[in-house]
Amino acid sequence: MNKTTKKFIHKPRRPYQFGLLVLFCLIGLTSPIHAESQNTPKNVILLIGDGMGLGAIDIARQFEYGKTGILHLEKLEHVALMRTYSANNFVTDSAAGGSAIATGVKTNNESIGVDSNGSEVDSVLDAFQMSGKKVGIISTNMVVDATPAAFGASVSNRWTGGAHIARQLFDNRIDVILGGGASYFGADKQNGVDLVAKFKEAGYRVTANKQELDSVQKSEKLLGLFHPTYMNFKLDKEELHSQEPSLPEMTTKAIEILSKGDNGFFLMTEGARIDHTEHAADITGIWRETIEFDQTVKEVVDWAKNRNDTLIVVLADHETMGTSASETMDINALKRINVSSEYMSKQLTFDKNNEINPESVDSVFKKYAHISLTNKEVHQFIDNVRKNRTLVYPQHQIDWEIGSTIANYYKAGVADRSVRAASTTGGHTANMIPVFATGPGSEAFDGVIDNTDISQIITKAARVPFTPGQNQTKEE
Repeated sequence: MNKTTKKFIHKPRRPYQFGLLVLFCLIGLTSPIHAESQNTPKNVILLIGDGMGLGAIDIARQFEYGKTGILHLEKLEHVALMRTYSANNFVTDSAAGGSAIATGVKTNNESIGVDSNGSEVDSVLDAFQMSGKKVGIISTNMVVDATPAAFGASVSNRWTGGAHIARQLFDNRIDVILGGGASYFGADKQNGVDLVAKFKEAGYRVTANKQELDSVQKSEKLLGLFHPTYMNFKLDKEELHSQEPSLPEMTTKAIEILSKGDNGFFLMTEGARIDHTEHAADITGIWRETIEFDQTVKEVVDWAKNRNDTLIVVLADHETMGTSASETMDINALKRINVSSEYMSKQLTFDKNNEINPESVDSVFKKYAHISLTNKEVHQFIDNVRKNRTLVYPQHQIDWEIGSTIANYYKAGVADRSVRAASTTGGHTANMIPVFATGPGSEAFDGVIDNTDISQIITKAARVPFTPGQNQTKEE
């Protein structure tokens, strides 16, 4: 009830007033405007676990807590299922999936922040920014890659637009930008212009490692670029002596900066490398990346607790590799692996013809995966690498094969390597995605929805004007 209704109820009443009271309450209970008055979040935090389907969620839960355990994201009181198809494919890639979530319109795979005709459209981040709220994007991927870019930029093709995306992130004056992708901000990618220097000139505090991020106290605008490309896998950080901040640490710092304003904020945080571990069928990596994402959910929920002014939405952009918590997977053996399949691939050696040395294959699997391959299996591995040419991310062909070999050996549930190799998305699926939500306005996340519904539900709850398909910010 609104304040007027409460005041009316608590006054002494004459008998004839009860008829008016009943009518007034019925109108209030059925009025969408009245319902919104009770659920108007000042802040919205959108957490995206890239590629994180039900299989990744259950693998993380089983590995971390056992069959009776509960992840933090599972504790959010409202749940929906979300369809993810793109404009030109029943299976989306991250560009089209992220764009649908961010803009409320379907687009073609590989497109970012544009509609299916290539016209630029505003995102939910643009809408919040135009309403006077602070905005931020965080990713363990490159901040110029598909999902974060969908909120802060528009390009026709994700593979050729990285430098342009970096410039748009600057031009759009997004308050907080944290993640990887520093190489796209350098003069060599920006026609001789040092884009990081321009951020500094515009008043941004710039950080490059965990220690520098921790030291930030009063900055109103923040740029953190912690790796030339992707930030390191959680599994590899100790081995690589990484100085990068974690996803929870980046998110906590972003909230600290963004919440200093009076008008509220919008923040998108992406646990991007869940998807990368799934592409590689790296079950151990899926566990570790998803748990870090789930810990981020906990940090956000704890911050918002008792505030009653923050809507939190947790979801994925799509599912990858049909990942499942198969009954046969050897959890104990998989938990003993301490580095990613990508790290393992970098330990292989090659002969003068650039062929993989069989001895190094045998050594790597023994040392890191605790698997003794037969001579036949070693040569089968090399042959698989040679034959299964992927349509996307060819640089990861070897580590993807390592992950698939381990997953097969320990009987984990993932799509076959041949399916991944033939896929234009590297193994994405059309499986529906769970959406978890809490806070004012979260009750709208119910039933089966579409990825284009997300931005509309969020902006309606926050009373932020937004019409999918418009491009007000692009025309100014």
